[in-house]
Amino acid sequence: MIDVPKKWQMKQPEQPYDFIKQFPFATLVSQNFDASHLPLVLDSDKGEKGVLYGHFARSNHHWKEADKSPVLAIFNEPHAYISPTWYANKPAVPTWNYAVVHVEGRLNLLSSDATLACLEQMLLTFEPELTHNKSIIPDEYRDKLATAIVGFEIIIERIVGKQKLGQHRSPDDQRGVASQLKQSSRLQDQILYQYMKDINVGLGEC
Repeated sequence: MIDVPKKWQMKQPEQPYDFIKQFPFATLVSQNFDASHLPLVLDSDKGEKGVLYGHFARSNHHWKEADKSPVLAIFNEPHAYISPTWYANKPAVPTWNYAVVHVEGRLNLLSSDATLACLEQMLLTFEPELTHNKSIIPDEYRDKLATAIVGFEIIIERIVGKQKLGQHRSPDDQRGVASQLKQSSRLQDQILYQYMKDINVGLGEC
């Protein structure tokens, strides 16, 4: 499991869950280092610690190896390079600021009916209006394509969040970094700044 110094812990127990809902694209790693990149939908009310849902392409051998096995899902966004020139205090070195959530759990494959329910939940999560627009996704077309995927659930056993956002540095250093990220033309800088603003961390305001 990821190393998380106390200064970079997510302070509230709901933060890792909120993070997954905001950044649902994950790297899913299982035994033998097989990995897949896919979106996962969270049901935080199910089970003791929540359940993640997703699906593999049936052509991806990963589903055969992962069934009933322990897996690690890594939600790795946002992140950005931090220049030492942005700090008020010197000397300093370059670094990389980021937030990430790791989820450990056990993966179980879903039945065909449960897989269709999983797809429905994904639509409700990402584009709910499509669930009512049968001209775009007719039931027959959906059911045909569903045969090309394999749905799964991950029973969450452990969830850990880390946010290395420069919050350990002086308020002046934090403000310097936040200002540069805000002004940057790089998309990843803007995403990181917005996340810092949303959770009020690393801005030098408290």
